[in-house]
Amino acid sequence: MTRPTIRADAIVVAAGGSTRMDGTDKLVAELAGRPLLAWTLEAISAAPEVERILVVTSAGRVVEVAESPWLPGSVVDVVAGGSRRQESVHAGFVALDRFEPDERGVVLIHDGARPLVTRALVGKVAVETARHGAAIPILPIAETLKRIDGDVVGETVERTGLGAAQTPQGVRRDLLRAAYQRFPADGPETWTDEAALLEAIGVPVRVVPGDPVNLKVTVPDDLARAEAILTGARSVRTGIGHDSHPFGPDAPLMLGGVEIPGAPRLHGHSDGDVVLHAIADALLGASALGDLGRLFPADARTPRGIASAELLRSVRIRLAEAGWRPASVDVTVIAARPRLGDHLEAMRAAVGELLGLDVSAVNVKASSGNLDGADGAGRSISAVAIAMVARIR
Repeated sequence: MTRPTIRADAIVVAAGGSTRMDGTDKLVAELAGRPLLAWTLEAISAAPEVERILVVTSAGRVVEVAESPWLPGSVVDVVAGGSRRQESVHAGFVALDRFEPDERGVVLIHDGARPLVTRALVGKVAVETARHGAAIPILPIAETLKRIDGDVVGETVERTGLGAAQTPQGVRRDLLRAAYQRFPADGPETWTDEAALLEAIGVPVRVVPGDPVNLKVTVPDDLARAEAILTGARSVRTGIGHDSHPFGPDAPLMLGGVEIPGAPRLHGHSDGDVVLHAIADALLGASALGDLGRLFPADARTPRGIASAELLRSVRIRLAEAGWRPASVDVTVIAARPRLGDHLEAMRAAVGELLGLDVSAVNVKASSGNLDGADGAGRSISAVAIAMVARIR
């Protein structure tokens, strides 16, 4: 699965006041010997979709940032922002107009305080924005939510359908321009992010799965977490997972998050994707969090026919809550039928996207089973996965 060629401009917003950092300016706070903002810009510039980066910072820091030796070559300008996020983003947007704008081109807006964003997430947001007009990464909320009344719990909030927004947030240039024409950035309305502004003018915003590791440095403890990840000061564990399912009467066959045409579905309570099941068990084993069957039993507690991709996303969230993230995956699929050689790269890409990994950290290979057992006889498919997880806090 080759990523489409998308050209995007990025506005990195670094004009905030760091009000919850106990007097520390988080954007110049050192992480592994470099300013936090340097790591953020390096991460954004590493995405092949990003052509130009424009940095928006406070008026008193424009010259300092512009002359910094760590600025990537893709940074084309540093400009002063405003008192509100929306004014800072608009300042960056206006500055980008000097560079022969394509009105249907993609603009990505990213928080300067998110240094751990991956190339995979940046690319996914850019691609989905080009396809749909606007896209943002959303992380499902796993914790139970409470509405607080003073110093007691008022009520429990239903979390179904809720998610936490991350950046980069993507929007097509003509749609963002239309939003500013309707609601000027210096107007009385305050928008917490670009998605809220687009919602106000009726633009549908596409949801992209967020990344639990893509934290925003907001309080002092976040700096320590970010530094631990950036410097590699974390432990690494390895887990092994295995799953096997017989063929059933339905279709289609799902393997590694990819639909395989012309082959029957594997029988099971879910969609039977043995590749994703094996990966999930390997990740859970590496992080000592049990196994997939205990988390999602094959009974009424788990919706029948649930997509295995949803199960794997839930496992990834549980890992993040426990302080772990996927680091690499190696999978062997054992199947006499169908032939899988033409689908292995698509599986790699799908698994990488689900886990927030670059495809270089994912390997998927296939074996015919050598006519041995149910797999070799073509009655079933099995998968064995080895996964590595890394400590994030």
